Amino acid sequence: MTKEIYTSLAKYLELYFLSRENNIPTLSTGIDISNPNVTHLLKKIRLLNEYQKEAPSFWIRHPEKYMEEIVESTLSLLSVKHDQSHLVSQKILDPIYFLALVDTKAVWFKKWMHAYYSRTAVLRLLEKKYKSLITTAVQQCVQYFELCETMKGDEVLGHSTSCGIKQKTFYYSGQELQYIYFIHSLSLLGRLLIYTQGRKLFPIKLKTRKDSVSLTDLLVLFTQLIYHSPTCPKMTSPGHLEDYSPASMATEVLCILCDQKECAIECLYNNTVIEALLQPIRNLMKGTKAAPNCSETALIHIAHILARIASVEEGLTLLLYGENMNSSEEKSPTGAHLIAQFLKKLLDEDISIFSGSEMFPVVKGAFTSVCRQIYGTCEGLQVLIPYSLHESIAKAWKKTSLLSERIPTPVEGSDSVSLVSQESQNIKHGLYDIYTSSMAWEENLLDDLLNFAATPKGLLLLQRTGAINECVTFMFNQYAKKLQISRHKKFGYGVLVTQVASTAAGAIALQNSGFINALITELWANLECGRDDVRVTHPRSTPVDPIDQSCQKSFLALVNLLSYPAVFELVGNQSLPNKAEYSLREVPTSVIDIIDRLIILNSEAKIRSLFNYEQSHIFGLRLLSVVCCDLDTLLLLEAQYQVSELLLNAQEENTLETSESHREFIIDSLSVERNHVLVRINLIGGPMERILPPRLLEKGDEPYPWPMFSSYPLPNCYLSDSVTRSTDLKQDNDLGKLLLRFKMSDKQTAWIENCRRQFCKIMKAKPDIISGGALVELLEKFVLHLSESPSECYFPSVEYTATDANVKNENLSSVQQLGIKMTVRYGKFLNLLKDGAENDLTLVLKHCERFLKQQQASIKSSLLCLQRNYTSHDWFVSSLFIIMLGDKDKTFQFLQQFSRLLTSAFLWLPRLHISRYLPIDTIESGIHPVYFCSTHYIEMLLKAEVPLVFSAFHMSGFAPSQICMQWITQCFWNYLDWIEICHYIATCVFLGPDYQVYICIAIFKHLQQDILQHTQTQDLQVFLKEEALHGFRVSDYFEYMEVLEQNYRPVLLRDMRNMRVQST
Repeated sequence: MTKEIYTSLAKYLELYFLSRENNIPTLSTGIDISNPNVTHLLKKIRLLNEYQKEAPSFWIRHPEKYMEEIVESTLSLLSVKHDQSHLVSQKILDPIYFLALVDTKAVWFKKWMHAYYSRTAVLRLLEKKYKSLITTAVQQCVQYFELCETMKGDEVLGHSTSCGIKQKTFYYSGQELQYIYFIHSLSLLGRLLIYTQGRKLFPIKLKTRKDSVSLTDLLVLFTQLIYHSPTCPKMTSPGHLEDYSPASMATEVLCILCDQKECAIECLYNNTVIEALLQPIRNLMKGTKAAPNCSETALIHIAHILARIASVEEGLTLLLYGENMNSSEEKSPTGAHLIAQFLKKLLDEDISIFSGSEMFPVVKGAFTSVCRQIYGTCEGLQVLIPYSLHESIAKAWKKTSLLSERIPTPVEGSDSVSLVSQESQNIKHGLYDIYTSSMAWEENLLDDLLNFAATPKGLLLLQRTGAINECVTFMFNQYAKKLQISRHKKFGYGVLVTQVASTAAGAIALQNSGFINALITELWANLECGRDDVRVTHPRSTPVDPIDQSCQKSFLALVNLLSYPAVFELVGNQSLPNKAEYSLREVPTSVIDIIDRLIILNSEAKIRSLFNYEQSHIFGLRLLSVVCCDLDTLLLLEAQYQVSELLLNAQEENTLETSESHREFIIDSLSVERNHVLVRINLIGGPMERILPPRLLEKGDEPYPWPMFSSYPLPNCYLSDSVTRSTDLKQDNDLGKLLLRFKMSDKQTAWIENCRRQFCKIMKAKPDIISGGALVELLEKFVLHLSESPSECYFPSVEYTATDANVKNENLSSVQQLGIKMTVRYGKFLNLLKDGAENDLTLVLKHCERFLKQQQASIKSSLLCLQRNYTSHDWFVSSLFIIMLGDKDKTFQFLQQFSRLLTSAFLWLPRLHISRYLPIDTIESGIHPVYFCSTHYIEMLLKAEVPLVFSAFHMSGFAPSQICMQWITQCFWNYLDWIEICHYIATCVFLGPDYQVYICIAIFKHLQQDILQHTQTQDLQVFLKEEALHGFRVSDYFEYMEVLEQNYRPVLLRDMRNMRVQST
């Protein structure tokens, strides 16, 4: 029944408008809604419109014909056109004008297009019978734009402002009606373009133009409306005015299109539209006026659209490189370059046209937000580095911070009675406005600086500004308020915290900000006891998982936080409290407290202080297991707290005497967990070299068949018997050809390339022969020849004359001493080292310390890691010592030659510790080139080559740089089998340091399915740190890495070589 009423009313109105007898208003007379005839007509249109907006919610319950008849009757009515008079002013108003008056933003059309059910019918009818409706909408937008171009600003204002504010009025002039129809047309077209079939209606042929209007033409028109249409003056209700101003309406439409990926790629992401958006900026950069009516507000709108474009991968690529990424014919700088140049001028206040304007800080903030989307990515930062935006933003922040300190903070009731007057109140309110706006701008700038920490190299730039403490404090304040970073960042602060925690200075900043304190307090509340102010209505359920779901988030946050640089700064040289008594209300607040209360429970007082002893201690042991996968952290905790000895004692106490001479271990959750940790921290080996006992019990008579122990050595069942023994394979034909090349007298660049080609051939066909004595000979001879070639040497030659007697009495750190024992134990397990190797490796490490100390700079720093020699164990030297079969002379001679090559900076991490070859600001940051160069490019290539894995990391709140730094620092010990570690080192030595990046990308490609699975189970960081790289072989990915080399080598090697002068 309602359908018949609706279609009858629509048909009646159609006939009413077509009849010449009815007095329908014209454009020249306008609409007087106090006129009874007009009032009745508007009520009928309003009734139709109300039904149009309601019908989509229920018409799916009716036959399809029901909906189609309603749609067709509506479109038929709106397509009614009167015969055009010679004078536009004499034109009789069509039905669309009246509908626009009651539904200015075309909400009816938005609802009809929302569901596929009705959208197909609407688009089909528009294409076949009613395309004129779209044509007139486009015509209306074109006419308004031409009006903006030809008329003066005040005339256009008169044309549009009274409609801008929805004032209570009884009369609408012809100009106002035209403007309302324009807004309706703009909204309708914006909604139409979202859908594929809607875009297929274009191009549109207009009577007033020779050329058809294409999609791109329409988008350019919308863009030009933003800065060609006039800015309405401020009125009493600016909120309503903003809703209907041409610039804000066009911006709203463009932003909606940006949010639709398919639509944006087809319509927005092309040079023509981007160029239209950037045109006013280009004009301002040239010193000319941006556009006749372009204002600060228009620039803010443009910045908002650009920020949305930059937040999407396809849009960012377009801004960075243009449509033709590989073309060198770009006449003008790409969008990213232009925006960065413009922002730099804005921040330096080098553009006089806006100086003194109260909107100027908002303009700066809007364009900083665009650049933040760009430099928050690795590839974007690479493009923007030359502009030193971090310095400009830091300078603006310091200036604003000083200004905020000078402005007296408004205090309620601070005026004396004699000064309470209207004038003093005005002054107070003025000061308050200045103070709040200054504080808001200061926070915006801190947020902008903080976003540099999204990438490894960006974090280095942030530390150079000296504002990292303030930025991290700001981040913690936002985190405490549970505020999200921005609408473009969907996964919170996880990645930022992980990046910051990967550096020493970042860890200190996190501690000083209160972040670590808050994290541990929240953990304790979930693990041990809730807050006192929470009323307990029923007891908490007993956890069934080793780590309860309520504690999982805190557990992962601690895993992200406790990288080795953070652990060393937060725990280094500190002893445990080991109190005689702990209050039940004593809550831990630091990492030391967590170790003391949850991990090293070596007294009854600690055990009694826990409400949930077993659950809490398992949490601590699980955390210890993950953290100790970083071998440097393991050595530090072992050197300071003798962790393994304490765990062995706990196992010894957890036994039951079955007879006078026999004791059995009690199998419970704690003893099983301790057994796993003990095997993990005492056995070195890759996936095929060691066997870790499971944490779960088995069904049957023997639930835990793995032997427990309370003293060393470990039971043999944990040692794999599938270790590859070294054999002499020098007689292989291909290897013989490669070794023969080393005897050639003419060793120029071509010779080096030939050697590399032969090495690649062997690695692809017979990788296993690159091992043992053959590997020693290959490395020795190749590095010797490279070090004798000036073009291959990156570092200068350093004279070193110390003998064994000179260094014999020098002391190594306790961490190094434990690392030596671990290395020798692993070497003997591989049958590559013999008795006496411990003393030889000690001498090699002492020589290395002295050799590198000659090349160190003298600095003063509050960071613990910069106050002494390299704080970790030297895993590269240890690996090389095993490769050289324990020959100390060969090892150190190789290192002296190798130290001249660029590759040494990235394989041998102590090589550049406090090195004088680095800029002083890089040294003071405490960040190694492997972090700000290698892992930066790993993240950049990961996004391009394995995008699903990159997205998985961001969803997990974890950074690829942290796990890669851990792998590289310890030379993949415990992650790869020995043969693969040899291949990793040999590949980087022969083929260059950029292969370090390619190997990590190959690993992530190999692990893709596992990474996606563990992202779903929300334990990605635990998986990557605890699990060895099962099934990965360097040789299997050689062809893939060669493709990566072809695509990325020039950029990577250039940046690696620039680390010595990188002071931007």
